Amino acid sequence: MKKDLTLVILAAGMGSRFGGLKQVEPIGPNGEFIIDYSVYDAIKAGFNKVVFIIKEENYDLFRETIGKRIEGKIKVEYVFQNLHKVPEGVEIPSSRIKPWGTGHAILAAKDVVDTNFVMINADDFYGRSAYIKMKNFFDNSSDSSCYSMVAFKVSNTMTENGSVKRGVCESQDNYLTNIIESNIEKVDNKIIATPLDGRASFEVEPDTLVSMNFFGFTLKMFDALENGIVEFFKENKNNLEKCEYLIPDIVFKEIKKDKKVYILDSDDKWLGVTYKEDKNFVVDEINKLIEKGVYPNDLWK
Repeated sequence: MKKDLTLVILAAGMGSRFGGLKQVEPIGPNGEFIIDYSVYDAIKAGFNKVVFIIKEENYDLFRETIGKRIEGKIKVEYVFQNLHKVPEGVEIPSSRIKPWGTGHAILAAKDVVDTNFVMINADDFYGRSAYIKMKNFFDNSSDSSCYSMVAFKVSNTMTENGSVKRGVCESQDNYLTNIIESNIEKVDNKIIATPLDGRASFEVEPDTLVSMNFFGFTLKMFDALENGIVEFFKENKNNLEKCEYLIPDIVFKEIKKDKKVYILDSDDKWLGVTYKEDKNFVVDEINKLIEKGVYPNDLWK
């Protein structure tokens, strides 16, 4: 049975390594951004609504670029991630500038999301099959306690211009059991993962599955986020300058509470502008997909 499905796009972060607001860096032949291709793929897969989570000061920029192109194609909502929206009693350090992470961002969308939903990063190109697989999963799932995640082969998610941050997946019977958030890069023709928690680096095989923040959730995730954020601020009361409330951490806690996360694997190649030097490669790859007929030359015409 076909069900409504919402795409939630995390677009509140600035691209520090890229040096600007990389979510609105044109990479298509008619000025399209990576987000345009993500929304296009979601529409083709049967998604019904898209929610952009942005900084309030970027609203006009998003509305004038992406918004005016897609508002006639799919229902659109804008949500602001506000640094100051925290549980009562939390005193935000004056030095804190960054928002509180992806979990905090998703929670900001609670009032405009009323269906199962898929979250993605604004600056990652995932390929259409990820959206199709996620739509099929929710169309055929009746378990509101079962989430899902599209995972990618690590060799398909790397750049030649430096390390990338990925979650190395551990699983059992196609269900996620753990995510090891790591910096990943090629060293002497080997793919090396260095966990962000300080554990020793380790080699991963090219077909090892990694998380790219392409998660599918039921509305139960909002309950987990609301309950968890209170605990998060208690646990980090002495680390409020740097701590982040991150979706992979929340998912892992949910798994420990017997929630299930079904892994859907994709063979598509990730594209993204992690570094300025990545842009030309991404443009070339998009042009190849246009030549193959995957996308029209003028995406929204």
